[in-house]
Formats: sequence, structure tokens, C-alpha cells
Amino acid sequence: MIDSSQSQHLFANVLARVHAVCGALASEGGWPAGIDLSRVVVEPPRDAAHGDMATNAAMVLAKEARAKPRDLAEAIATKLRADDLIASVDVAGPGFINLTLKPSAWSDALRTVLREGAGYGKSPMGAAEKVNVEYVSANPTGPMHVGHCRGAVFGDALCSLLDFAGYDVTREYYINDAGAQVDVLARSAFLRYREALGESIEIPEGLYPGDYLVPVGQALAAEYGDKLKAMSEAAWLPPVRAKAIAMMMDMIKTDLAALHIKHDVFFSERSLIESGNNKVTETIDFLRSKGDVYEGRLPPPKGGAPVEDYEDREQTLFRATAYGDDVDRPLMKSDGSYTYFASDIANHKNKFDRGFANLIDVFGADHGGYIKRMQAAVKAVTAGSATLDVKVVQLVRLLRHGEPVKMSKRSGDFVTLREVVDEVGSDAVRFMMLFRKNDAVLDFDLAKVIEQSKDNAVFYVQYGHARGHSIFKNARELVPDLPEDTEARAAFLGDAAVERLTDPAELSLLRLLALYPRMIEGAAVAHEPHRIAFYLYDLASEFHALWTRGRDLPYLRFIINNDAEITKARLALVQGVVSVLASGLAVLGVHAPTEMR
Repeated sequence: MIDSSQSQHLFANVLARVHAVCGALASEGGWPAGIDLSRVVVEPPRDAAHGDMATNAAMVLAKEARAKPRDLAEAIATKLRADDLIASVDVAGPGFINLTLKPSAWSDALRTVLREGAGYGKSPMGAAEKVNVEYVSANPTGPMHVGHCRGAVFGDALCSLLDFAGYDVTREYYINDAGAQVDVLARSAFLRYREALGESIEIPEGLYPGDYLVPVGQALAAEYGDKLKAMSEAAWLPPVRAKAIAMMMDMIKTDLAALHIKHDVFFSERSLIESGNNKVTETIDFLRSKGDVYEGRLPPPKGGAPVEDYEDREQTLFRATAYGDDVDRPLMKSDGSYTYFASDIANHKNKFDRGFANLIDVFGADHGGYIKRMQAAVKAVTAGSATLDVKVVQLVRLLRHGEPVKMSKRSGDFVTLREVVDEVGSDAVRFMMLFRKNDAVLDFDLAKVIEQSKDNAVFYVQYGHARGHSIFKNARELVPDLPEDTEARAAFLGDAAVERLTDPAELSLLRLLALYPRMIEGAAVAHEPHRIAFYLYDLASEFHALWTRGRDLPYLRFIINNDAEITKARLALVQGVVSVLASGLAVLGVHAPTEMR
């Protein structure tokens, strides 16, 4: 059997024991060589009454073992019953295996939390594999709105999660600075330049009306005086465009910094086409050499439905259908310029050429139809050596006391990211943007996220952390040598008699703490940081519930004046809770306060 003192976390430890049992049965029963145990999992049972953990081993291995699932389950159960960590094993239904662990398993799990501290839950799973996560990538044509905010928070939290799970993560922002929209930006800024020189202007429909371009006009006037006015548009457009993009990107970076978001790479789309060798042309030529680009005519959309990039003409097409897309995709516009898609292919090939085979893109709600073609393109330009996962971030409905909030003084027609952060704070924005799965529409109520109530998830979780520190402060009357420093306190509590934590509510908290490393790995594999927010709310809820029970049942209080041993054991439990709350909040980029007023 496996030594229970090993450093594996509890779920990984039990999984290793199940794998060992299956390996022994394979040897005894002559199973086929190289049987795949990766499909075997150990997880919490759907019904807590069924035990502490459950495994699907018999269900997924029965075919290869040439046995009925129920019979194989009984054979696995027989061996597991001899394990020194397992109290009982039950076989249910067609072959599910439910495990109940000995109480010492939970005591040891808490000691692991105390021993590892801030490192608890970190995983070597990623094995330092390079991952490129492209997120935000808002057009540099104005301030970011609340929809960009959700994508920014999601992408940043995903990067932190992958880093925590052992990956080598690069945070990337793709600057869309080569399309028609930045020429519109330049023309809008030029009007503000003329305004700065004293002219009265009217901003026609089709240009950007927001006041955020006033400083750009003023900067141009300060730099050029009235020289630009004497130039043709072809002459003034490039310098005005460059200045406007630079100032918009500075504004975007400042807005992101308010959310504590920084990127490692800001990659310019224009650099793909303005460098010495045009990377877009190079990429299209590369695909053409493989037979993946051809001149042809697309069939009309089925049922006469309009398609964004359909044109009834002979054109340059990418053979996307050869790589899983529904239709082939245009690479050149009728005016001979490249489509956005062509630049996006070159961008992703560039990432692969920089050494990234694991790619993640975070798309806005209106880009769902773009996923198949980008995944097809990545398959084509990397010969299937790279993977692209696309996470779509759905819309945010901004409310105040349940009523829609639509207008912004700054932008004129939408609420900016910065206005939301300034009103409710970065912690509320970050946590609540993650307190719903990324592909579900999110209602964000500016009034509710600053309430001090259980209904406000970010307050409830942060209050859990602060409450733990309040307990430590009160406990020093009974335990005067309880350290204030987190690491020293965890070490001090490491020898507590945590075996005395036997109340069902205490055991429930211990089980949740033991679950944290497995939850982190599952969230990292699925690219779903919202799982951390959900877990933290559950952990805080159980902790608050135990504190409340102590008010009604004095023997369950964390501090028992005439029993120093149980007090120290319960303080160890509190330390475990605050350590994991702080860890999870750090991954989400949210502060863990030690006091709240």
C-alpha cells in the first residue's frame, strides 16, 4: 500500500491507491498490456450520504478487463478494504465504488494545509508548459466598456490559475491597429485637433463622438501647431493615427491597471504587414504551398440567410472545411486588402513560431461564429501541432437597484470600465465578474455588489477571511503566544490535536479544504476560473455557518476558555480556512482583508 505520509494531496493520494489496486488486478488477471488508467477518477460523491469519495474505476475499465462492471467493482473494493486510509468501501448500482475514509485522513489533510501555507493547492500539473493567453484585445478606438471588463478579468484570472497550476503563462494583448476603424479614429482625432486650434466643429455620423478624444486633439495641436491643417489627408493621416492609437493604448493600459491587470506582450497587428517581410502574405503563401489556399467562388448561404463575409465573386479562399469548419473563408477583400481573418491567421502562426503550442483566446459575445474558422486555421498553420481553445465571454447587463444603466458621461453612449471600477472598487468587479460561468449572461448590479450581506458574494467571502483574523485576535487572551505572522501562526498550530475536530460541521470544512487542490486542477484543465469563486463562496458559507452554530451551542465555539487543546485545534481549522480563502482570492486577483468595517 501507499504510505499515507507522502506529500500528495488527499484526492491525488486516494487516486494513486485506486490506480495501484487496478494495476495489481491487471497483473493478476492478465489484462491487456498498457491499460489506460487516465480515465479513472476519484471525486466527491453526488450524495454526501454515500461516503467521502467515489471512483468510476470499474465502469471505465470493465471492457478492457473483460469483466462485468459490478464484478470488477467488487474485486477492486476487496483490495481497497485492506488500505490503511480507508474505513469502508461500498459497491452501488452497476459498479460505482463509494469510499469512506478514516478520520485521520481529514486530520492529515488539515496538517497539509498548515504545512504548505500559501503553496497549498499549487500543482505541478502544467509541467512548465508554455501557454499563450490572448485576452481583452479591445480596438484602440476609445475607453474600454463594461463588456471588455468581463473579458479582461476572466483572462487575467485564467492566467493566474494556469500559473498556479504549473504552466508557463504569457499574457498577450493583440492591438487591432491596422483596420479601417483606426483610420476612422484618426479622422475623429483630426476634428478634435482643429477644435483645439479654435475651430467650431461638428462630428458627423460615422466618426467617434466621445470627449475622450479631446486630449488627443490638444496633444496634436501642441506638437504640430497648425501644420497638419495645410496637409492632405494622405499626409496627415499616418501621424495622427499613430498619435491617437498611442494615446488610446495608454488610456486602456491605465484602465486595466485599475483592475490590477498587466499584459506581458502587446502585439501590433500593423507589425504583421509593415515589417520588412509581410507576415500576412507570407502566411497565405505558406498555406497556398500546402494546397490550403485557392481561388474560387463560395456557394450562396443556405436558405438565403445573410453571411457577414459572403461575396458572390471569384476570390482567394482558405480551405477551412478541410480542418473542421463549415465553409471555406475569404482571405482578400474586393479592394485587394486582407480580411481581418487573414491577419488573425498570421497572428496565430506568429505565436506558434514563437514557441507556443498551447493557445487560448478569450472572445467577446459577438465573436462566437469565429471559433471554428480560427481553430481550423491553427490546425492548418501548425500541421495539428498546436491547440487553440476559445473561451467566449458573454454580455454584462449593468444595473443599479435592478434598473438598467446605459449612459456614460465619458463615452457618450456606453458605460466605461473605469467608471464601474471607480464606483464599486476592483475587488467587487473582479470577483463578481467571475461569479458566473463565462458563457452565461451576467447581471452586474452596482448597488448589490457593495452591500454587506450574504447576497453579496464578494463581501461574504472577504468577510470570512476577516472573521478568521478576528478570531485569532480574540484567542490571544487564552493563547497569548499565538503569532500574528501567518507562516509562524500556521507552524505554531501544526501540532494541534486536530483529531478532536469531530463535529459534522467541522468535518464538512475539513472535506472542503481537502478538495481545494483537486478543484484547482479541474478548473485549470477546463479553463474555468469561475470554479474558484464558487468554491470560495461555499467555503466561506460553511465557515460562517459554523461560527453561527457556536453562538447557539457554546461547546462549538472556536475559543473554549477551559479547554486549551480544543481551542488550539479549532484555531488550526480557522487557519486552514483563512489560508485557502487567501489563496483562492489571490488567484482571482482579489484582496483578502484582515478586517472589515
